[in-house]
Amino acid sequence: MIVVDQLIKRHGHLEVIKGISLRVERGEVAAIIGPSGGGKSTFLRCINGLEQFHGGTVQVGTHTLTPATHPIRDLGRLQAVRKTVGFVFQQFNLFPHLTVLENCTISPIKVLGESTDSARARAQLLLTRVGLGSKGEAYPKDLSGGQQQRVAIARTLVMQPECILFDEPTSALDPVMANEVLGVMSDLARGGQTMVVVTHSMTFAKNVASHVHVFADGFDVEHGPPEQVFNQPQHAVTRSFLKDAAQD
Repeated sequence: MIVVDQLIKRHGHLEVIKGISLRVERGEVAAIIGPSGGGKSTFLRCINGLEQFHGGTVQVGTHTLTPATHPIRDLGRLQAVRKTVGFVFQQFNLFPHLTVLENCTISPIKVLGESTDSARARAQLLLTRVGLGSKGEAYPKDLSGGQQQRVAIARTLVMQPECILFDEPTSALDPVMANEVLGVMSDLARGGQTMVVVTHSMTFAKNVASHVHVFADGFDVEHGPPEQVFNQPQHAVTRSFLKDAAQD
């Protein structure tokens, strides 16, 4: 589904991703954990072309991004990647002047050319799936943070992506709201949704992910099945990070 090969990303003279390679199969949930500043969110943004990179390649399905991929000249290819791979951000980024249902239907109508009736019907089903079937006519200001993030997930799902990238989707939420969102994500995983999740939730990474990657200082310092990474960590950075995470 996704193959990243020797990815390099710089901010000025600072190299923030230093040759990371990563592969995600269909139906897999890949969790990316590690200390702050390790390049996790930047890596995720490179996958769907929100960030240009300086070395390596990113293959999403049949589409390949390279350092030469241009945001204007290659817009068609980038749009194809973004239709294949959805993105759920830390902040919910809902349109405040649109209802929940309108937030979920604007993209399939405007981008995919879908009929309003068809988009609304699918959006309503997905809002019900994330536990918000009765909130279609509400506005974002009327919802809690956890509810807004669940709307953001439904908005991504309505585009029918083959894979969803989650960038610390619970970092702005209190524990109760975070559990609401993680519950929805766990349900998606059980349904076979391919996901790459940058997360601070060690419980999610341990119990839901099929593969865990530990990013630190721009490297993928350790990766493997959750039971291996959490129970028998091989790298000093992993051991230190997991020890600190257990004390939070």
